[in-house]
Amino acid sequence: MPTIAQLTASLFVGGPERQMLGLARALAHEYSTVFISFAEKGRCLPFIEEAQRQGFRAQALRYDTPRLLAARRELKSVLRDLQPDYICCHGYKSDLLGLSVGRSLGIPVIAVSHGWTAQDFKVRLYEKLDRLCLRRMDRVVCVSQKQADRVIASGTPRERVAVIRDAVQAGRFEKPDPSGRQKLQSLFAEVPGKIIGAAGRLSPEKGFRNLIKAAAIVSRKDTGLGFVLFGDGPLREGLCEQIRERGLQGRFLMPGHRTDLDSLLPFLDLLVLPSYTEGLPNIILEAFAASVPVVATAVGGTPEIVDDGVNGFLVPAGDATALADRIATTLGNETQRREMGLRGKLKVATDFTFVGQSRSYQELFASLSQSERGQPQDTRISKGETDRGLVRSTAAPLQSRESV
Repeated sequence: MPTIAQLTASLFVGGPERQMLGLARALAHEYSTVFISFAEKGRCLPFIEEAQRQGFRAQALRYDTPRLLAARRELKSVLRDLQPDYICCHGYKSDLLGLSVGRSLGIPVIAVSHGWTAQDFKVRLYEKLDRLCLRRMDRVVCVSQKQADRVIASGTPRERVAVIRDAVQAGRFEKPDPSGRQKLQSLFAEVPGKIIGAAGRLSPEKGFRNLIKAAAIVSRKDTGLGFVLFGDGPLREGLCEQIRERGLQGRFLMPGHRTDLDSLLPFLDLLVLPSYTEGLPNIILEAFAASVPVVATAVGGTPEIVDDGVNGFLVPAGDATALADRIATTLGNETQRREMGLRGKLKVATDFTFVGQSRSYQELFASLSQSERGQPQDTRISKGETDRGLVRSTAAPLQSRESV
């Protein structure tokens, strides 16, 4: 049975980790998957333990930044022992070392490009290095067509780029526990009539400042609304201060990172994603699987999930007024809101499944096995394969969550 080595730098069990695990489960009858993560000062352990709990071999590397040469030697030793047929890399550190080691061992290397954030000078520097790495990969899998466009524009040969979109396990939300609504309501001192949720890393590219501005606008007309933002990150203190300045204390909550988000998500009345950049946001796939409509900014791969006016609404990035207007519109029509949520559920059940995603990966692996190991080959993709999510492309961004 062929073996896939998934190389990452996990900080917690989030969207990319769930994607890797879901793919591994879907491929289990045809491929064996091994997970390897840089230690990230021990933060990778929840992912390693979850992968092991699900029956996969998983291990953390001992060496990490700044000892990258030692990390390379260790990674080479691990991969030499494993002898995987393919290496799949996630993020710029994994791309850099995975490419180097894969080339030395003659193993095909695939980069999975989630998106670039350009969060600060340090991240922009690493992402520039990542763009150079992607040009030398045997294949680059982009999670959205928009991401593929950016990757090709950065210099990666078009024939090595494929679009394989993220997927969601809809069964996670099939029978939600009714107590989830009570859990959500209990976060508030005064129970709101409608609860609007958001989730993500509290960093500039996520645009949560605009969500707070929009919440202030909407709340002037409807004081019975509650907003809850799940997640942690460097902007936490600044966002809390903005909430106080806008007079939203008690109505706009930030409970931090929650491991039970799956149980809460189905009981939101609306999900909002105000990002400035995205690859393909997993939180929207999850919201749709939970029958929750979405208001989001039209950035990255988001318009590839949200059909404006059908299962949600799209607004320009940075426009808090437009965001507030669409939030009010969605909440103001209960019939429309429920229908949008059901259409979202149907969309992910049809177009964003791990069965379809795994089929596309198998086609990708087959294209590599037909060529000399380590040597890129043009991948001719049929119209049918495009419909299943694997397409030849034009460029896309990498979502980096690492701290190299």
